[in-house]
Amino acid sequence: MTRIYNRKTQTIDNVPQYGEKPLVFLYNNPVGRFLLKIVAGHFCSEINAVYNRSPLSKKKIRPFIEKHNIDASKYSIEDFKSFSDFFTRKDNTKTIVKAKNELIAPADSKLLCYKIDKNLQVTIKHTTYSLSDLIGGGIAEEFEGGNCLVFRLAMDDYHRYCFVDDGKLLSAKHIKGKLHTVSSISEKYKVFIQNDRIVNFYELDHFGSMIQIEVGALLVGRIKNHNITDFKKGEEKGYFELGGSTIILLTKKDIKIDEDIIAQSKEGTETKVSYGEKIGGLC
Repeated sequence: MTRIYNRKTQTIDNVPQYGEKPLVFLYNNPVGRFLLKIVAGHFCSEINAVYNRSPLSKKKIRPFIEKHNIDASKYSIEDFKSFSDFFTRKDNTKTIVKAKNELIAPADSKLLCYKIDKNLQVTIKHTTYSLSDLIGGGIAEEFEGGNCLVFRLAMDDYHRYCFVDDGKLLSAKHIKGKLHTVSSISEKYKVFIQNDRIVNFYELDHFGSMIQIEVGALLVGRIKNHNITDFKKGEEKGYFELGGSTIILLTKKDIKIDEDIIAQSKEGTETKVSYGEKIGGLC
């Protein structure tokens, strides 16, 4: 079970881990760990993608909607050509908080906030990462004392994501890796430095330097970013194909994250946030 805080109702829900039994087998069973070497590779992801992009996969759409209580009232199911087509659906009704000094969530997701220490390290779910490892080399001294925001996109989340401020993309690099699940079951594998990921370096109009990392996950080998270098707050940046994935934001210390998110993160409880929702702002 995963503890998730609902900001609207101020309640905590215990949510079952999607695919928990097969994941426990893959990560905790000797035979499963042998198979994991194959499953966590890109070949299995590609095979899975081929089926989910085919018309045969359309039959999965309605059961998926029912299982995850997805509001599909704004869509015509018959218009989707495949399950993948539905999973990466576009929603033009998202509400974006426009205030210039307020930081928004880049995606519908479950959020945990961690502090970056003076050694430029961050401990995420009992696993310590250096910023250099997360971004694939280099020094990021300006992020000392800042925040590491981990947005976990589960199967029931909208899998498109946006820019969190006006600004410029200075550079981006693709780091090839494995495709482990991003759930806590795989924490000993240091997935955020082992998994396939794209590291983006921003210069933002209101928040200065920021790094965004899109992390692929089990059976999610495809991170699709649009070819955009100059962007506006709330503009769509890209999307993940089928499965759960993660976005990591590294921010400087002059950005203050909302108190309820900080409090829940200290307890190891994720906070449910929406695409474009306020999560913090300038100190």
